[in-house]
Amino acid sequence: MAHESYTTSQTKTESDMVEKLVAVNRVAKVVKGGRRFGFAALVVIGDRKGKVGYGTGKAKEVPEAVRKATEDARKNMIKIPLKEARTIHHDIKAHYGAGKVILRSAPAGTGIIAGGPMRAIFESLGIHDVVAKSTGSSNPHNMVKATFAALKLVNSPRSVASRRSKKVGDIVERRESGQRGSATVAASAE
Repeated sequence: MAHESYTTSQTKTESDMVEKLVAVNRVAKVVKGGRRFGFAALVVIGDRKGKVGYGTGKAKEVPEAVRKATEDARKNMIKIPLKEARTIHHDIKAHYGAGKVILRSAPAGTGIIAGGPMRAIFESLGIHDVVAKSTGSSNPHNMVKATFAALKLVNSPRSVASRRSKKVGDIVERRESGQRGSATVAASAE
C-alpha cells in the first residue's frame, strides 16, 4: 500500500467551526488490471470553545475524502473542560497503540508548544497555552487518537468535587495548600 502525506490546512465552516486537514494519504488497491488509487483523509474539527472531534474518510478524489472525514468528525465530537478557557486543568499521559503523548498545563503566554497533529487538535479545541510531547509512533492517526485518549482523561475540579461529594473550594484549596506546603519545606531547608 503506497501512500503520501500532506500537511495541515484550515478552513472555517458554518457556526464558527474550525476544520483542519491533518493528513491525506494516497492509497493503492492492487487489482487484476493494475493499481486503483484512492485517498484517505484525517480531519480535526472544533469550535474553539472546548468541543473537538476527529474523523477519517476514503474516496477516489481528495475533496470527497475530506468531506467524508469532516462528517465523521462532526459525529465524534467530545466536550473538554478547560481551565480559564485557555489550558487544561492538569498534566496527563496517555497512549494509543505505539503513539504516546504527554500533555502539560501551562501558564498564560506560553502558547501551544506541540507539533503536527497535536497542534491542530489544540487550535481547534481553543487551547492557547499547553506543552505537549509525543513519543513513540509519529503516525498522524495514532498521535490524534492518543491525544484524544488523553483529553478524555481531563477532569475539572467541579467534576472531582461532585464525585467526592465535596465543595470545589475544598478540592482547589487542598491542591494549593499542598503546593504551599512543599514551598515552605524547601524554604525551611535553606
